[in-house]
Amino acid sequence: MTQTVSDNIDRNVLIVDRDPAMVRTLLEMLAARGLRGTVAGDRDAAADHLDRGIWDMVFVDFDIIADTKTNDCSGFIRKIKAQLPELPIIMLSGSDSAQKALTAMRTGCDEFIVKPVAGKLLENLLGTFVPNHETSVLAAGDHSNGSSYKIIGSSDSLTRTIQLARQVAPTSAPVLITGESGTGKELIAQLVHDHSRRAAGPFIKVNCAALNDSLLESELFGHEKGAFTGACDRHRGRFERAHGGTLLLDEITETQPAFQAKLLRVLEEMNFERVGGTENVNVNVRIVSTTNTDILQKVHDGNFRPDLYYRLCGIKLIVEPLRQRTPDIAELTWFFVNQFAHEAKRRITSLDPVMLDIFEKYHWPGNIRQLRNVIRTALILGCGPALSLSDVSWLIDELQPRCRTQCDLPANLVGTTLRQLEQQAILATLDHTDGNRTKAARVLGIRDRTLRDKVKKYLTGDRLQPTG
Repeated sequence: MTQTVSDNIDRNVLIVDRDPAMVRTLLEMLAARGLRGTVAGDRDAAADHLDRGIWDMVFVDFDIIADTKTNDCSGFIRKIKAQLPELPIIMLSGSDSAQKALTAMRTGCDEFIVKPVAGKLLENLLGTFVPNHETSVLAAGDHSNGSSYKIIGSSDSLTRTIQLARQVAPTSAPVLITGESGTGKELIAQLVHDHSRRAAGPFIKVNCAALNDSLLESELFGHEKGAFTGACDRHRGRFERAHGGTLLLDEITETQPAFQAKLLRVLEEMNFERVGGTENVNVNVRIVSTTNTDILQKVHDGNFRPDLYYRLCGIKLIVEPLRQRTPDIAELTWFFVNQFAHEAKRRITSLDPVMLDIFEKYHWPGNIRQLRNVIRTALILGCGPALSLSDVSWLIDELQPRCRTQCDLPANLVGTTLRQLEQQAILATLDHTDGNRTKAARVLGIRDRTLRDKVKKYLTGDRLQPTG
């Protein structure tokens, strides 16, 4: 029998155990942390759950999953790891056996624990492998194919975009979503579909930037058998597969004007012929498109048809870049900590204020996609319970704006000695960091100790004094 603590939680822990006390303790701890616990009482039930669900962590009792003839659990664990190599597995045992522990660790278990298990140890394991730090979720969705998404943030601009997306979703108006690469345009498109009257229908995507015009035409409209070399069977295009649902034309501005003319006709009439065919195919599809460029500039330059732009832009949704959504940065950081902390086996309890200050001043050309990779790198290469950049010097160099952009250096440096320049740079940087020498040293690209030595060298009273 399956037991769950909640059906409104998206992080899942599987417990393969028949010990009532152990199961109760784990379920209570999971519920307190906002995690869903599911119990399997035997090996077959565990295998079934692993095949059908998406799991963030598994507790398994050695005696339940061990082969009855050989008393060996390695086959079961290796099968899990072959399918889910990153899934954290905690082995439980009622006896303190060195052989069991050795087998568990050799086959890929992350921990071997002898019951009864101390509550503090369980809390540390959960905090390490399935952290669930609170974040502001503006929108979320789960689908029958096992995929899920969350839109994280609390900034005014993102909140307005989400509200507008929900407002236009129930209509059939075409939607154009603009924003830089990595800002989450595809998530907004998914949100529009999920809140539309077509939510029960398909949501089909095509990346227009990944295909040339001839391949894109075949991919969107389909082709008949023998239409070209290699066309061995009839192929239903994505317009057909999206019938009754939504078609996402991702990066639509990457198409060429000749293809745009064909697309415009299909959008106007909602019927087309497959490549190499003569039969008219009628569809009913809602169009959502995205672009990471200035589409109006492309129209002005003659690189995008104005009539197609007007057809696609029934409603325009703008997703602001991350540098203009600084309130979202800490929220997203915790979200990615929840997602990737298990890889580094680190229990993160705080975020370094210096790191957050650097994040908020950085321009983030790669937006949320770049932030995700930075957090993952800091988790893997750092150590300790506080997430910081102190152990990843090259990340600091990449993210820290150059001193020249932050310090008001003299415009005319002719006749200024290097000693005076150094003093002025130190003074300006300390003023910029409100006297924080650790941050100032990072801006200047020197060690804390080097900065302290230079301050002592030039210090008179409480301020650095210029020397002639």
